[in-house]
Amino acid sequence: MIRINLLPYREKEKKATIQIWIVFFAGSLALFMLAIGGVHFYFRMGISDLEQSIKGENAKLVVLNKKVGDIEARKKDKQEVEKKLGVITSLESNRLFPVRMLDELNLLVPARDIWLERINQTGDHLRIEGMARNNDAVARFMKSLEKAGFIQSVDLLGTKEKEVSGSKLQQFILTCIIKKG
Repeated sequence: MIRINLLPYREKEKKATIQIWIVFFAGSLALFMLAIGGVHFYFRMGISDLEQSIKGENAKLVVLNKKVGDIEARKKDKQEVEKKLGVITSLESNRLFPVRMLDELNLLVPARDIWLERINQTGDHLRIEGMARNNDAVARFMKSLEKAGFIQSVDLLGTKEKEVSGSKLQQFILTCIIKKG
């Protein structure tokens, strides 16, 4: 006799196998999600640490930039002070020069032959205007000026005859270049 089993045992096996696979995939999915969540949490913590580190470094950068600004301001102040000290040193070294120059110029002027009317100094140029008895007195005065220690060169701009109190005198204009140092 042929027996026929009408009980659905294969379907039960299929259902059991499907349930095992579903549990396996669900467990794998849950495990995968936990792994992704752990990796996400790990990277999130790393990012927050890096952000805090960046904030701290930015704060340090602000402080250092302020210090650099202070240093630059001090350098500018130092340059200004050095410039002012240079001017003071220059003034100090040259303060007696006009006195010595005028004293030596006074000694070079022939006493009854030349009268100085105006002396102007502009930079290293000296302009002397005056009156002389004659052209020979002007020439002697120019030669004595050329030998002076503070004069580099002397040029005659011109002479003009002028009558003063009934006497004919020579009005002259000289330009001189002053020696530096």
